[in-house]
Amino acid sequence: MFFHQYYLDCLSHASYLIGDTTTGRAAVVDPQRDIAEYVADAEAHGLRIEKVLETHFHADFLSGHLELAERTGATIGFGSAAAGRAEFPIETYADGDVIKLGEVELEIRETPGHTPESISIVVYPHGVTGAPYGVLTGDTLFIGDVGRPDLLASVGVTADELARRLFHSLHHQLLTLPDDTKVFPAHGAGSACGKNLSTETVSTIGEQRRTNYALAPMTEDEFVEAVTQGQSVAPLYFAFAANRNRQQRELLSDDITVPTLTMSKVLAAQLDGAVVIDAREDTAFAAGHLRGSVNVGLGGRFAEYAGQVMTAQTPIVLVTPPGHESEAKVRLARIGFDRVLGALEHPVDTFLDHPHLTERLSRLSAAGLAERIRTISDLVLVDVRNAGEVALGSIPGARPISLSELLNSIDQLDPSAPTVVFCAGGYRSAIASSLLRAHGFADVSDLVGGYTAWQTQQTTPLDRSN
Repeated sequence: MFFHQYYLDCLSHASYLIGDTTTGRAAVVDPQRDIAEYVADAEAHGLRIEKVLETHFHADFLSGHLELAERTGATIGFGSAAAGRAEFPIETYADGDVIKLGEVELEIRETPGHTPESISIVVYPHGVTGAPYGVLTGDTLFIGDVGRPDLLASVGVTADELARRLFHSLHHQLLTLPDDTKVFPAHGAGSACGKNLSTETVSTIGEQRRTNYALAPMTEDEFVEAVTQGQSVAPLYFAFAANRNRQQRELLSDDITVPTLTMSKVLAAQLDGAVVIDAREDTAFAAGHLRGSVNVGLGGRFAEYAGQVMTAQTPIVLVTPPGHESEAKVRLARIGFDRVLGALEHPVDTFLDHPHLTERLSRLSAAGLAERIRTISDLVLVDVRNAGEVALGSIPGARPISLSELLNSIDQLDPSAPTVVFCAGGYRSAIASSLLRAHGFADVSDLVGGYTAWQTQQTTPLDRSN
């Protein structure tokens, strides 16, 4: 048996290539959109990718099922509840169906809960009469968590309904597997598809039975309460990606070159509605950037956060560190944001040549923020962390608006009021402050080091009454 896990840190996304080395038949499960690595590995190990299996319609990334089907001739498979919901040809598999790759066999188990069509795939190296090697759980069971059941509320499927189905899927489909069965989820820590995901990317059924909070002994009602409370706001692009994963769409091209644009062309695109995404580190952005641009650094969860500062299908102009233009384009393509017009040529030199078009980002130390709080009575503090983080403590008087909510909540803030945004360590607040500036906020700063820095320097409670 050939079995390999591919892990994308920037999206906390795991995908899998499984093959029978005797027959050469193979399947890819939950693929990312740029598929070259699967194709190369299959070729290197004498495998033919015949099937692309999706554990569900994903919302947090654009899957590569269409790209793989086009490149390899593979068929695309989903659980039976996906029937009639895709615009492209699919095979559907019911509970108990077995996909034979040779001696290696894959058993489909329907595990609705995160979504109605969710499946898990049990991998048997020596046929289903032998012992299972592992189970690919998609977004049903994570390491340390389970899939959130609330993402489909906007389309009429309630979190309560899906949570109850999830309870039965876990207990009747997954926890019936032997304790030494390896657990291979579709996501790890950082994913917005759960709230307590581990940094580990593989576990066992037995370990999860012992340590996963959602698998502790409890009633169905207690489980529903446990998994529906405390979930973060879903990133803005999730609904778009979920819909695109059901659609017949344009394929990702092998050509990932990015045209260079002069400043005049960038300004024209910006005037025509394009968003300028500056993917440099926050310190470089703070030192000087094009007015109206938004800072989403490549060093973090670039695609996920870029998908929260603009609506889908918005034209995009990139500003990147030299040589990283194609990387930024591919990472945006992984969430379906394909309208990259080009990248500003020689950004630093161009900014130096056009100082009247640039500005600096206002950044405050924790001590500087404390001084502003003491001296500016109408200062607005915005905490852009997720609800679970805020619940553990925040700066007194701060208004919680997570980064996922900020774009749609801008009209609730006063652009003329002095404003300071903060997150846990500074990455998200740099995004947030640049987003507010791009939307006309005149006096906005972010807190360097975030709430962590504030906690470190703050020794006495603040009194904002004076």
